[in-house]
Amino acid sequence: MDKVDLSHPPPGLESEFHTLLTPDAIQFLVELTCAFNEDVDKILWHRISRKVQLDLTNNYPDFALENSRIRNDLSWKVSPVPRRLEKRHVDIGDTAPCKTERFHKALLSSAQGVQVDFDDGNCPTFFNQIKGIFNIYQVVYDKVPGIPPISKAPVLMLRPRAWNMVEHNMLVNGREIPGPLFDYGLLMFHTGRRLYESESGPFFYLSKVESLLEARLWNKIFVWTEEKLQLPIGSIKATVLIESVLAAFEMEEILYELKEHSAGLNCGIWDYAASFVNKFGHRLEFLLPDRSKYVNMEKLFLKSYMDLLVQTCHRRGALATGGMAALLLPENKESEEYQSIMEAVTRLKLFEIKAGVDGFMVYDIDLVAPMQELFQAQTKGPNQLHVIPDVSISRSDLLAMPAGGVTLYGLKYNIAVGIQFIEAWLKGEGHFFYCGKVEDSATAEISRSQVWQWIRHQVKLEDDNRTVTRSLVHDLTNEVVLQLEEAVGASEREKRRLHAAAEIFLEIVQKRDFPEFITTYLNLEHMFLCGNH
Repeated sequence: MDKVDLSHPPPGLESEFHTLLTPDAIQFLVELTCAFNEDVDKILWHRISRKVQLDLTNNYPDFALENSRIRNDLSWKVSPVPRRLEKRHVDIGDTAPCKTERFHKALLSSAQGVQVDFDDGNCPTFFNQIKGIFNIYQVVYDKVPGIPPISKAPVLMLRPRAWNMVEHNMLVNGREIPGPLFDYGLLMFHTGRRLYESESGPFFYLSKVESLLEARLWNKIFVWTEEKLQLPIGSIKATVLIESVLAAFEMEEILYELKEHSAGLNCGIWDYAASFVNKFGHRLEFLLPDRSKYVNMEKLFLKSYMDLLVQTCHRRGALATGGMAALLLPENKESEEYQSIMEAVTRLKLFEIKAGVDGFMVYDIDLVAPMQELFQAQTKGPNQLHVIPDVSISRSDLLAMPAGGVTLYGLKYNIAVGIQFIEAWLKGEGHFFYCGKVEDSATAEISRSQVWQWIRHQVKLEDDNRTVTRSLVHDLTNEVVLQLEEAVGASEREKRRLHAAAEIFLEIVQKRDFPEFITTYLNLEHMFLCGNH
């Protein structure tokens, strides 16, 4: 008999907890976990095995010969997406549903979709998970005054945690359950049928998928759920985020595995760039230069990745979505700063539109309308499925590191982002604002990855020829902490938290071996997250 150990409700969320974690919902979670626990273990072991093989052989990833029949068979296509996914020019990204006010504002906007985020932009305290899932439940059942019915509101693109995360507050047979199964299971149990009957879902984003095996597992989970909840097979649709360089070589296979459940693929810049350090960071040939100066979507390795993603999706009838504009608009629309930011976002998003994407995300809700106008001015019809880039992308195109060095500004910026992200997590928050942008776990990943790699390879600064050493990073960390304290006028409590975050950041970037994900490290090595808030 399966044994369940469930934490007490987070303080202040007793009603929400008992609404969601009913005996039937708990039983559903238990059955879901027991059905796929072994598969989850296997894909995580497979990730480790692939990394070890790459390290032992010093080889490079490539398009797998054994999957060539899938890639060469031009006859297969993914199932057409439902009507409400056909046109999604602009979604609002990084919307942590526990942040009730922003979640509701996003639903009142003219955006086609809202990325309801339990991953990159969310800190998965038990309080935040319960609050977020309950807020979705309320919206789906039209229980929030002033919010349009779910059939009229922007579609909810639900993003559960990725496979690297566990849920500390629920044990099944003595083991913590996988974080994504907790999020996905509760969302499907409570809202799956309602979303389906409203022609509004259930639609998901799948983060940090690294291989066709992981796509196959998600497909099995979807089929199991549809049978369990008596939904037609293919009701669930999912967009896979290609955030790993290894997944870039298996895009067709990932679409193939999710054929009837696919809503397409997504490309984003920072998690993908960080994956190069994750997989090959100890190799000098994969030294990634200063991201603030030398890394953008126009560089060969990133442009090749985006072109291949659009080509792959559109050949197979799948939608291709771009990344998120993280820049924030100032309040004064007449200011030079406002015009400058609008021009920068327009240039970046125009580049993606011309590459053939069918949509992208913005964080700032005020960017939704101008970016929709931009899309409509450049394209005809609901999407760009007819645009198939005439490119031939090779392995070397995907693995070509951009030229460039490291600046003092870039090093300090990365340190500041890494520290502030950790500090945000200590507060139970998954994103923060810095230098006119929203920063989340994706930018924290690339920031701490680069600092680790620059220390590892003893890189010289362009500014003054100093070497990036542990000592230099220590000194700059102290400098950054002082600047952050002055900028916010920190209280004693906030200062202590900032110093704790700086210590954890230094711990991470000095590790002999690269910690795979900063969120995993924080969630497992620093157990502050098992608290309620």
